[in-house]
Amino acid sequence: MDRPRILAMIMAGGKGDRLFPLTKARSKPAVPFAGKHRIIDFVLSNFINSGVYGIYLLVQYKSQSLIEHLRSTWRWRIGGGLKDTFITVVPPQMRQGESWYQGTADAVYQNINVIRDFRPDLVAVFGADHIYRMDFGQMVKFHRENRADVTIAALPVPLADAPGFGIIETDPLHQVVGFEEKPLHPKPMPTDASRAYASMGNYLFEPELLIETLQADAERTTAHDFGRTIIPALFGKRKVFAYDFLRNEVPGIKPYEERGYWRDVGTLPAYWRAHLDLLGETPAFDLYNRQWPILGTVYDGPPLRFLHGEVSDSLIGEGCRIDGGHITRSVLGSGVRVGHGAEIHECVILDNVEIGPGVKLKGVIVDRFNSVPAGLEVGMGSGCGEAKFFRDPSGLFVLERGETRAVA
Repeated sequence: MDRPRILAMIMAGGKGDRLFPLTKARSKPAVPFAGKHRIIDFVLSNFINSGVYGIYLLVQYKSQSLIEHLRSTWRWRIGGGLKDTFITVVPPQMRQGESWYQGTADAVYQNINVIRDFRPDLVAVFGADHIYRMDFGQMVKFHRENRADVTIAALPVPLADAPGFGIIETDPLHQVVGFEEKPLHPKPMPTDASRAYASMGNYLFEPELLIETLQADAERTTAHDFGRTIIPALFGKRKVFAYDFLRNEVPGIKPYEERGYWRDVGTLPAYWRAHLDLLGETPAFDLYNRQWPILGTVYDGPPLRFLHGEVSDSLIGEGCRIDGGHITRSVLGSGVRVGHGAEIHECVILDNVEIGPGVKLKGVIVDRFNSVPAGLEVGMGSGCGEAKFFRDPSGLFVLERGETRAVA
């Protein structure tokens, strides 16, 4: 089977209200993750590792941080003048009207011109908000073998968790026969009554059908959303299939890793828990995979400097300086400095943060460019200095970007 010409369109305009205050100054795909990455890096790495090099990113909400990251981290990775090899940002241009993007489908509709110009054999419409590895070529193979018009990436989830997702109903041959958004009584998989197919928000389309469907959707008053309006308008009329993500085999995955690892990090607790999934002797998601690397920021600075203290079960970024203290089950970004006597437990510390002497943090997310003053205690249950910081209903504290620098 010949190699198809694929155009990837990534929905990277997410506002990320539930990740506030990490999204106070940046879009959701631009939120830092795992020390040296942004959330966007995972979908981009999956496409690059899969040999897909024609990529448009549709941006909208507070996109400057994302654009700067793409410029510094991704622009040099592919391109170099090679034909049809690019990662290009596409902001709202009001080509089809006088409004910004009104939904995921409208975002693609307003950029139909780039699809026509590229003349692809297939169009991949993927989200930018999830942590996972995926060999996209296997989904393409499934799509073509079934002569599908549309293929939806689907993750089997326990029925108890299914009401939190858009649920796909299929026949035994994986053809879609129904779709419900967050149903109270989800339909189980035909081969497993204990689980249901959850849509991952990743789609593969035949180009002409995509264009035709988007044009018809634009003429109606709808949510202009792939999950809510585009897919329901197609199954039953066209060949729409669900691709079982658990069938995807990625090189280099360790036996102890969670099969089909995929996380929507759209809330602060989910974002924090996904960081903890990177830790331990047998992490659920192991970043140490040379056969399928997650590409990220190249740090132009000094190596880690460890003077005193104790670090266990943690990821420590480049350019950090550990003067002392105790760090356990935590993830530190690049350029973090930790002072004598500091205690950091199950925390996510983003880059260029200074932790003063005697600071005690537990279950805290510290955004970039903070200088946490000596002796501050957050998340320790003492209440000392905690009241002024953002606290999620889950109990997690967040020190907003640069919030403590002025008092350090």
